[in-house]
Amino acid sequence: MSKRAVLEVIALGVEDAVAAQAGGADRLELVTDMAADGLTPPVETFAGIRAAVDIDLRVMLRPAAGFAVGDVEPVVRAARTMRDAGAEEFVLGFLDADGGVDLGAVERVVGALDGCRWTFHRAIDRAADRDALRKQLDGMPGLDTYLTAGSGAGVDEGLPTLLAEAARGGEPGYEQRLLVGGGLRLDHVPTLARAGINAFHIGGAARPAGWAAPVSAAAVAEWRAVLDGVS
Repeated sequence: MSKRAVLEVIALGVEDAVAAQAGGADRLELVTDMAADGLTPPVETFAGIRAAVDIDLRVMLRPAAGFAVGDVEPVVRAARTMRDAGAEEFVLGFLDADGGVDLGAVERVVGALDGCRWTFHRAIDRAADRDALRKQLDGMPGLDTYLTAGSGAGVDEGLPTLLAEAARGGEPGYEQRLLVGGGLRLDHVPTLARAGINAFHIGGAARPAGWAAPVSAAAVAEWRAVLDGVS
C-alpha cells in the first residue's frame, strides 16, 4: 500500500482523545457506554473532545444496545444536535427484525446529516445477507466506510469474508472503505494489508489496563508503528 493506513481509536472522553492523538491515531470514534457496545455520547462530550484535538472525529448515533432502532426520531434529533455543535462525521447502522438493513431508519437519520460522511458500523456483521445490505445502501449520501470484523464473532472468524470483500473493491456496493475492527490484533494486520485493506479500528487494544482505564498513547503508538511498517 502506498498511502498511510488509517488508525481509528474509540474515545469515551477528552483524556482518551488526547492520548489517541498523541499516539498517532488519525481518527476517533466517539461513543459512550461500552457495556452496550457503544451508544450516542452526550453533546457536551463531543464539544469537549472537538476543542481538545484536531484529528477527525466520528460520532456514534445509536440509541440502545442491539441494532434495532425502535423510535428513530430521537436519533434524528441527536444527529441534528451534533450537527449544530459542529460534528461533521458520524457512525450508524440499523437492522430490522429479519436481519435486513432498516432502510427507512437509515434514510431518516442520513437525511439529518446534510451530506456528512459516515460509517455503517458492525451491524453489517449481524446482517442476514451482507451483500444484499451493501447493495441496498449503494449510493446512500455520505456513506464512505464499513466498520466490520467480517463476522459477529470477530476478525479471527471473519478474515475470509474480509479478504473476499476487499477483492471486490470498486464493484457496486463495494466502493466504500473497509475499516476493520472487532477482535482485531496486530498479527492480523499484515494479512489484511496485503489484501489492500488500509483502515483499522481499535478499542480495547488501545487500553491495555481495560475499559475502566483511559487510552494508552503508547499502545496507540505501537499500532501506528506496525501500520506504518505495512503501508
